[in-house]
Amino acid sequence: MTKSQENQQRACDRFIEHTARIDAILKRLQAACDDHFGTPPEEINWGDTGFVADIVADLELISDRVFKEGEYA
Repeated sequence: MTKSQENQQRACDRFIEHTARIDAILKRLQAACDDHFGTPPEEINWGDTGFVADIVADLELISDRVFKEGEYA
């Protein structure tokens, strides 16, 4: 295996590690979302709403980056 191939293999291995981490993060976020981020629905207030709105904004930036939309178009 050439040095270039070894380097490419290391990059591929690291890429797979990163995508596995993304999968784990997404699963945790989905579980938290399903659980109303730990707040009982009858106790949700505007602070909770702002908290979730901030998360939405961050996720939209990530989505725009991945799909080359918004400011990444």
